Amino acid sequence: MKANSLLENLFPGGHSIEVDDGVLLGFSVSDGKEIAVLGTANHRAIDVSVALRLAEFVLTVIKDKPGCPILMLVDTEGQHLSKTGEILGINGYLAHLVKCLGLASKEGHFLVSLVYGEAVSGGFLSFGLMADEIHALAEAKIRVMNLPAMARITKLPLEMLEDLSWSSPSFAPGVENFFKLGGVKSIWSPPFEKHLKRIFGQDIEGDQRRKQGLERQGRKLAYIVSQKVLDG
Repeated sequence: MKANSLLENLFPGGHSIEVDDGVLLGFSVSDGKEIAVLGTANHRAIDVSVALRLAEFVLTVIKDKPGCPILMLVDTEGQHLSKTGEILGINGYLAHLVKCLGLASKEGHFLVSLVYGEAVSGGFLSFGLMADEIHALAEAKIRVMNLPAMARITKLPLEMLEDLSWSSPSFAPGVENFFKLGGVKSIWSPPFEKHLKRIFGQDIEGDQRRKQGLERQGRKLAYIVSQKVLDG
């Protein structure tokens, strides 16, 4: 889905969100509550300039609109790979974006991500994955690393990883598998406005990802082990 169509569906009453060079920034209202919106469009890779623009917007929201919920709309093919980015130290810029989002959460801003296009590797890890809750459209594509790349990195046969992907969501890309793992809280179908009102109208539960992973049988030990650690 294109960014403009998504925005019309999310905010049928109108919005002040601008799309410029694959970056979305602005504000809108859902069920009478103002929401800060930032994101990427057209599979925009996260390079140095994008990371700085997103981070600057987050800091502005923290400064000027205390407690304002933040919605991140995700459609990125990942971290932009270039020699220039490596020379500039793109990892530092991505870390800066992560820290800004972490500060927003610490300052009481409820962070929600909606993956509507692609969510890939470092771009997703430094941006949408930082949310308190992650949701996705059914047609979205989520992956940290595809299986051929995973085979090259781990030195495991591709056929073995393909077999594992059928039985373990941890080895398989896709919205459904991230939902089973608890990484995606819910999968949205139209109209999207109703989901947005539900999300920002609810009481914040805290991190439920490990528990949901167990309930959905996608991640069977994380919740159990963490509870044992917490119980001492």
